[in-house]
Amino acid sequence: MAKKIKQIAIYGKGGIGKSTTTSNITAALSTMGYKVMQFGCDPKSDSTNTLRDGTYIPTVLDTLREKNKVNAHDVIFEGFNGTYCVEAGGPAPGVGCAGRGIITAVQLFKEQRIFEELDLDVVIYDVLGDVVCGGFAVPIREGIAEHVFTVSSSDFMAVYAANNLFKGIQKYSNSGGALLGGVIANSINQPYSKEIIDDFVTRTNTQVMEYVPRSVTVTQSELQGKTTIEAAPESEQAKIYKRLAAKIADHTDSKVPSPLSVDELKQWASKWGDYLLALETGQITSSATGI
Repeated sequence: MAKKIKQIAIYGKGGIGKSTTTSNITAALSTMGYKVMQFGCDPKSDSTNTLRDGTYIPTVLDTLREKNKVNAHDVIFEGFNGTYCVEAGGPAPGVGCAGRGIITAVQLFKEQRIFEELDLDVVIYDVLGDVVCGGFAVPIREGIAEHVFTVSSSDFMAVYAANNLFKGIQKYSNSGGALLGGVIANSINQPYSKEIIDDFVTRTNTQVMEYVPRSVTVTQSELQGKTTIEAAPESEQAKIYKRLAAKIADHTDSKVPSPLSVDELKQWASKWGDYLLALETGQITSSATGI
């Protein structure tokens, strides 16, 4: 019997640090002995750059535009520590569906049974999470990924995108769609940031997988075109990414989240806004309760 390949999808709004987080998870898993493929699903096609010294790779869609038929091996490139890197790609700017690259790439790899051939342990789909498009929902809708994680800071638009993702997971959960593993809390450098995320996950029936602070080590590493795992393996930030990767590797119990309605989310955000204003103006000085 063929082994079960762990397929996960990591979503998050643009600019939230999703690809940075995903690449460090991929790199960390590889150092733990797992055979990992990172599948970039953003039309910008830069998901895997820091696994390959900052270089771009030809995308599935670009290659298909040049050839009528593509061997999947032509669009798989080696990254840090033997990882496999793929970029689905997108259409020319202003033309076509941005999610088509995901649909096309997934079909190609399924037809050619690439995951089985490479004997992979983990496949990680790095997916843009703030675009309402059927293509971007493919890893969830079609049950390609079994577990979904979302990267979110405590900023409202990041939480809003996460809540929308929860709605998508809930919608497809009855037809074999992927379920939610939890939230990766990113850029958590202030106590109130942790409180906001903790409150959000409690209200939506999920969990925080790890709290990841904003760190200059990440910036320094990316300026070298590398993940923190490669460039600064003994740093505190690398230890956090390794801890997160281990939790994801061990994770088995995903579930259907309970997203907030638009009105509930607005009310929730308004209460936190009032609290932060009171904290800023000195009206309160301690952690809020009962928000």
